[in-house]
Amino acid sequence: MTSNGRTAANDVLLDIPSVAERLGCSTRYVRRLVLERRIPFVKLGGSKVRISAIELEKWINDQRVNRALR
Repeated sequence: MTSNGRTAANDVLLDIPSVAERLGCSTRYVRRLVLERRIPFVKLGGSKVRISAIELEKWINDQRVNRALR
């Protein structure tokens, strides 16, 4: 079970347009993140890429920049 109460068994795999919508960016940018292996993804078959909703939220949280202490 994850910290938000979801388990891997009920995780949702998102396609690239869904991830782009969640991030508020273009599908091209998401594809670049995948190509550069900067975001966790699952490859299904030949060219189908999916991103775990749980992993996406974790990745978003990991990208946060803390304010510098003054």
